[in-house]
Amino acid sequence: METPRRLVDGADVAPYHRLPDSDDSRLSQLGYKQELSRSLSAIANFSVTFSIISILTGITTLYSQGLTFGGPVTMVYGWPIVGLMTFFVGLSLSEICSAYPTSGGLYYWSAKLCGNEWGPFASWITGWFNIVGQWAVTTSVDFSLAQLITVIILLSTGGKNGGGYEPSKYVVIAFHGGILLVHAILNSLPISWLSFFGQLAAAWNVLGVFVLMILIPLVATEKASAKFVFTHFNTDNGEGIGSRLYIFVLGLLMSQYTLTGYDASAHMTEETKNADKNGPKGIISSIGISIIVGWGYILGITFAVTNIPNLLSPDNDAGGYAIAEIFYQAFKNRFGSGVGGIVCLGIVAVAIFFCGMSSITSNSRMAYAFSRDGAMPFSTFWHKVNKQEVPINAVWMSAVIAFCMALTSLGSLVAFQAMVSIATIGLYIAYALPIFFRVTLARKSFTPGPFSLGRYGVVVGWIAVLWVATISVLFSLPVAYPITKETLNYTPVAVGGLLILTVSSWILSARHWFRGPVTNINS
Repeated sequence: METPRRLVDGADVAPYHRLPDSDDSRLSQLGYKQELSRSLSAIANFSVTFSIISILTGITTLYSQGLTFGGPVTMVYGWPIVGLMTFFVGLSLSEICSAYPTSGGLYYWSAKLCGNEWGPFASWITGWFNIVGQWAVTTSVDFSLAQLITVIILLSTGGKNGGGYEPSKYVVIAFHGGILLVHAILNSLPISWLSFFGQLAAAWNVLGVFVLMILIPLVATEKASAKFVFTHFNTDNGEGIGSRLYIFVLGLLMSQYTLTGYDASAHMTEETKNADKNGPKGIISSIGISIIVGWGYILGITFAVTNIPNLLSPDNDAGGYAIAEIFYQAFKNRFGSGVGGIVCLGIVAVAIFFCGMSSITSNSRMAYAFSRDGAMPFSTFWHKVNKQEVPINAVWMSAVIAFCMALTSLGSLVAFQAMVSIATIGLYIAYALPIFFRVTLARKSFTPGPFSLGRYGVVVGWIAVLWVATISVLFSLPVAYPITKETLNYTPVAVGGLLILTVSSWILSARHWFRGPVTNINS
């Protein structure tokens, strides 16, 4: 019996068939011509994604969150729990990626899995949650680097208790803009350069983690006991929360925020050789290695924790930046100078820089694909590629939008944090939608690629969907009591606002002209 065929905006597109010159042939089957330079190896694809997940970035910047809500127990045991659930999400995405290896990734998958009737709407919602979530990730990563630079300046000039210089919020935003400018310039280079930087970033992250997890406990004159690291539960959060379960849940945000961004492997598939195999490999391997390496980093750093209230105090030398205070005091107590700790912070800063660079890469490929299908204003302009086959306009758009999103920090950090919360919840909603469609509407019609979960695909998919639904609720809960305009968790406001905007724009306008993925083979 002939295998059923699917349509891409009227183009006859077959289910999965591996042909000679498989990458270009499969992309053509999916409705697109090859426009990007297909030169990334499996290692290069993995490296971009691994550097976006970036253990040093997520754990370092949110370590204070982990210490505040549960402390060692939440981080040491919460990390593998979140890691396992994230791995299920990654497995489901990898199976779909293998069947549809396109730069559009998630929104394309939603369109194909929903069919012609609901496909355009599903594609629209998934795509906008994905791209806004990605912009929020870039914003938060580069803003975190700008904040870390100000902490390094503070410690280098004597620390808060030694008369050190504390840059203003305007200096922070200036650093943020400068970092984005450099990232946009680097992403304007040919993909071969980005491949090199991506592999350097992956190596830096792995080596950096091992250096810091061994060096910091070794240098620290006061070390935590194994009992403290594996059994101490910090309930002194100063936020009026007494329930241990509630505290534990809030502390999971550090882990879940870190383990995001692995959809980058899917967005890079049109530039990856053997994409139907290496795209899924990139997703799975980046998550798996991050889980193992990240747990080691958490353990190593936590063995240098002896006084949680001091680490979280805004009056310490690092101004309340927990890991900076750990690094600085470890070297200062041992050698009489905190310079070594500042150097260690420099290692982290480089890792965050690479993370932001790779994040722009992923952003631009998503914007390129989404505009290729006419979903964005001025799509023709954002879809253009230069002579080096780089989506140059999408690169600079992503950098400018990330800068504009960070400007909200000048008015209110609460508003900024609410908007950036989309980086975790918004992205995971975008991850869950195609998985949900795969285990429901396309349960019987889904045709897997070379990477298949077989009969376990539906079970793994449901676990992934239920986990995303769970964290979407948990991370929307209040983080402090009593609830005021200063302590309100604005996550549901931000995510709900995005949902209202996307649905409203669909009803009022997009449903009349957006048809989901559009073939460009004859253009």
